[in-house]
Amino acid sequence: MVAPVPRNFMRDRTAGHERVTNVELFFDLVYVFAVTQLSHHLLPRPTAAKVLQTALLLAMVWLVWAYTTWVTNWLDPERIPVRLLLLALMLVSLAMSAALPQAFGDSGLIVGLAYALMQIGRSVFAVWALRGQPLIRNFQRILAWCCVSGGLAIAGGLTASVFPRALFWVIAVGVDLAGGVAGFYTPGLGRSTTQEWDIEGGHFAERCQAFILLALGESIVVTGATLAGLLGPLSLPRADRAPTIAAFIVAFIGSAGLWWLYFDRSADEAARLIAESPDPGRIGRTAYHLIHPIMVAGIIVVAAADDLALLHPDVVGVGSTSWLILGGPGLYIAGLLAFKLAVWRRPSWSRAGGLVAIALLGFVAPHVSALVLSTCTAAIVVGIAAVDLAQRRVLGNGEAAESGAGLRP
Repeated sequence: MVAPVPRNFMRDRTAGHERVTNVELFFDLVYVFAVTQLSHHLLPRPTAAKVLQTALLLAMVWLVWAYTTWVTNWLDPERIPVRLLLLALMLVSLAMSAALPQAFGDSGLIVGLAYALMQIGRSVFAVWALRGQPLIRNFQRILAWCCVSGGLAIAGGLTASVFPRALFWVIAVGVDLAGGVAGFYTPGLGRSTTQEWDIEGGHFAERCQAFILLALGESIVVTGATLAGLLGPLSLPRADRAPTIAAFIVAFIGSAGLWWLYFDRSADEAARLIAESPDPGRIGRTAYHLIHPIMVAGIIVVAAADDLALLHPDVVGVGSTSWLILGGPGLYIAGLLAFKLAVWRRPSWSRAGGLVAIALLGFVAPHVSALVLSTCTAAIVVGIAAVDLAQRRVLGNGEAAESGAGLRP
């Protein structure tokens, strides 16, 4: 009796660049809500503990999204079983996102269970769907690592106090991050190499660009919602609205500047390079999987800082507000610097100079208002973009600009 041939759920790559499907974009909508929840987790009292907790939760959110992006780079979301997988992950992600504000309170078990269910369940599905494919061994290794991280996530959710829960979750995140770096080495199954992760680089880059864009969109929504609340009939008197409107304009300029730094040319050029790379898995792991969440973290902090600046534009010397105003753009620019270094293997002096300028603003922060400090950081972001544009014009358009000092790192 002849054994049945397993169904092929792999994407058909004969047409070249793989498009991002509608169900993948639908899946991303949950993460707009997740990013909003993370921004609100920082507010209204952004203590050091809140910042660290938010960073840990962002790592968990990013990992479940990023691991799914790796899977849908190989498996075709237009196949019904893969589409149903995404919808199931979407449902669990929505529950996890709703629980994020109380992740270190009563909702810890929901977050831990959701994380484990997505990491383990997705890997089990991939092993089933990849029967007869060379990639199955890779996902068998990933499944072994995800069982460890999932168990730790559940253990964290079951603990009653904050510190043990955070410790379990930090180790769980560390396991999932270390797995990719270690090639998911598993006794008896060996180790994966980045050459085995033969992703379609253009699709992978586009998916990560979409996450940056949705995070920036969430920042815009938070700013607009805060302004709408402040300009309502029962809020600020008309005479006191000028600083708030000024803070709103500065927040928008700052967000637009962050978009410009990434999407003007760097995003497209990096996508082209990973698509043409002989080892796209290496670039995908380093430049996108590991570095992009740094930029997302910066955007989340920027959103929280903009909210505080709109609410209290005249406040002077409040440490938590100042650190958010400086830390958000600083994280984002540091992520861009690392991203460009990972892709082009050269430093971006304009971004390095911007980081130094933001650090120097720390000496000014205790003596100026939140509005003035926000204006200074927005000016630095716009200044970096202006330097890039000026250098590109000097060097000329096209690949010459990328190989020179303009858009290259």
